Amino acid sequence: MRDRNFLLENNAKPIWHPMAHPAEMRAQPPRIVMKAEGVHVTDIDGKTVLDAVGGLWNVNLGYSCDPIKKAISDQLGALPYYSSFRGTSTGPSIELAFELTEWFKPEGMVRAFFTSGGSDSVETALRLARQYWKIKGQADRTKFLALKKGYHGTHFGGASVNGNANFRRNYEPLLPGVFHIPAPSTYRNPFNETDPAKLAQLCATAMEDEIAFQGPDTIAAFIMEPVLGAGGVIVPPDSFMPLAREICDRYGILMIADEVVTGFGRTGAWSGSRLWGVRPDMMTIAKAITSGYFPLGATLIGETVATAFEADTSSFGSIGHGYTYSGHPVGCAAGLAALAETRRLRLDENAAARGEDLAAALAQLKARHPIVGDVRSKGLMAALELVTDRDSKKAADKKTMARVADAAYEAGVMLRVSGNTIILSPPLILTSADVTRIAEGIDAGLSAAG
Repeated sequence: MRDRNFLLENNAKPIWHPMAHPAEMRAQPPRIVMKAEGVHVTDIDGKTVLDAVGGLWNVNLGYSCDPIKKAISDQLGALPYYSSFRGTSTGPSIELAFELTEWFKPEGMVRAFFTSGGSDSVETALRLARQYWKIKGQADRTKFLALKKGYHGTHFGGASVNGNANFRRNYEPLLPGVFHIPAPSTYRNPFNETDPAKLAQLCATAMEDEIAFQGPDTIAAFIMEPVLGAGGVIVPPDSFMPLAREICDRYGILMIADEVVTGFGRTGAWSGSRLWGVRPDMMTIAKAITSGYFPLGATLIGETVATAFEADTSSFGSIGHGYTYSGHPVGCAAGLAALAETRRLRLDENAAARGEDLAAALAQLKARHPIVGDVRSKGLMAALELVTDRDSKKAADKKTMARVADAAYEAGVMLRVSGNTIILSPPLILTSADVTRIAEGIDAGLSAAG
């Protein structure tokens, strides 16, 4: 690797960073992370901090998982790559597909289609949903319903079902035929409703109204995150996802659960769908499937969709879709090792327990700092929404958020800021002492903001 001076001189110059303005990155170059171990990362200046971001929701097993590293190394030695397009399979892809369908059997998943990540998985689910209705002889079912504040990746299909203008406006016009309903957020919603059960019913009614307006026979699928992640960790009322499932069943609409963030234990359950007791028609997974050690994802397919495809005798059942790296043998080997460790360490149970610790610590921070308007969490995904005053709920500005993040970093904790929200998604191997450390770092950040 080039020396330190070279890296500092060229930071943010030949590279454009995702989700950032290139000019801003050049003016204020980002931190350079050089190594990591356990739940900590170390920057180019040798400063080590606790990673409360978990990479990007995905490093559930931390940065020192030797079984995944060994699996990658061994597979590189045996078969570094081969295509999974028609005519060939690889051993690791067959084994991982079997493991995934076993893992998500309670959700009703029976087939897996491999991708290179979450955006690919969402794109695949949307395409398969439209194709399903062509197989069924209902080609008019092309529309999609989604939640405002939902996030579903960066491809044109995923960006179209995204419910946040920040990820849409610069790329419009997007896919036509996508309609959004209010997010079930008790802190900010158009109904000014704070009662969870009532809010769930209001959002469900809005969904039914949109279905009636569009025509049920024009809608292919409804997509949602069981807990909305990038939109600010919006935890729906317990009854919302089951209500949405009932509505989809009533009108014959497919339900896609976007589990890219919530899959593999982050909420304290093995999936967000299982957390809420729902069986979707398809699920999208990625991120923690390899704990971030290799780019891999999958679209999981339930019995109803799988049967329609496999029983079809026309050309409509042929899947004209795929990726060069679908079922990459090295990625699948990494996935097998990651799943084994995830199960062995019972990360779902640890996420639930440490999530309770984190929720209690964040509640104390809210009590001490008036700048904290709302605290939301489920398992080890959490958010603090910062405001100028609690009555108006006016969002804290960009400079304030930067001060909080910088002060927390100096205190030894890496945070992620999105708009006026601090988002926490630490590794699921977190200890109680780590939770305390995160709270101390955030406390320092909030104190610096005044």
